[in-house]
Amino acid sequence: MKGTLTQNGTDTEANTEDVLAALAGKDFFWLDLDDAVTDGTVAELLGVHFGFHPLAVAAAEKFKQRPRFDDYDNFVYLVARGADPTDNGQAEVHCFWSDRYVVTVHRGDCPAVQAVRGRMTQHRLAATIASPQIVIVYLIMNALVDGFFPVLNDFDEKIDALEDDILKAPTEEQLGELFDMKRELMNMRKVIAPQRDMMASINAGVADVPGMTDEAARYFRDLYDHLIRLADLVDSYRDLLTSVMDTHLSTVSNRLNVVMKQLAIIATVFLPLSWLTGFFGQNFAFLVGHITTTWSFFVVGIGTEVVAVTLLFMLFRRRGWLGGPSV
Repeated sequence: MKGTLTQNGTDTEANTEDVLAALAGKDFFWLDLDDAVTDGTVAELLGVHFGFHPLAVAAAEKFKQRPRFDDYDNFVYLVARGADPTDNGQAEVHCFWSDRYVVTVHRGDCPAVQAVRGRMTQHRLAATIASPQIVIVYLIMNALVDGFFPVLNDFDEKIDALEDDILKAPTEEQLGELFDMKRELMNMRKVIAPQRDMMASINAGVADVPGMTDEAARYFRDLYDHLIRLADLVDSYRDLLTSVMDTHLSTVSNRLNVVMKQLAIIATVFLPLSWLTGFFGQNFAFLVGHITTTWSFFVVGIGTEVVAVTLLFMLFRRRGWLGGPSV
């Protein structure tokens, strides 16, 4: 078992004896467990010694869970997730808490949990307006939720830069990058939307939350507002990505139309030339017997071809196909 036991303002490395002693006492404590090593000790501690419901213990063993809030007889179970662009699983925290303790389970060095340790003694919620378990849960969720804003801000800048590059020169790599970004946004939406709904149910008082006070509820409503903003941002960026993808496809289509127009112009130029050369290339006696002089070759042969090409270019220019204004 790897973790930290916090009691009476002191952090110690967690071991089974100290945890059982804290559980048998009357003082509040926070047990933070690292479930990176899946050797079964965490599940045994939660299920046997703490007596948590088997469904909650089984859920805590599996990460990449959907954000959820479950109310049991003597404790509540909450899963909160933050931004995880590298997909390393370090932005997910499982919380068990009651009136006497908080147990958090995560994998690896969770930045949200590390940030909470530095803020617990300084945060205003700790000033007798809420119980310590609510302070811990709120700060963890707040750190996880706030982690989405810089990621989405980078998304905004990345989308703008990608749109500028597409307008200059669209490539297949850009289209693949757009699909990857859209997939990342969808993954974030799968986390933010249920977490927003979870906060809405907590604020609505659907379940009895241990340690919740009227003043603490204001902080949770502010957290709910952050989640609403994040959901709106994700939807906006998803629509923006769709617009950029349409821009990419339109730009490629326009460039293809330009190429097709150029090929059509070349084919149109050679069409009368092919007809003229084919006509004068017939082996009829009149053509062979009468068109024999040098001037007839230049005037009738070369001249008609030059006149045909000149007339075609004049027509193309009048229509605006060569870049000039159409008439």
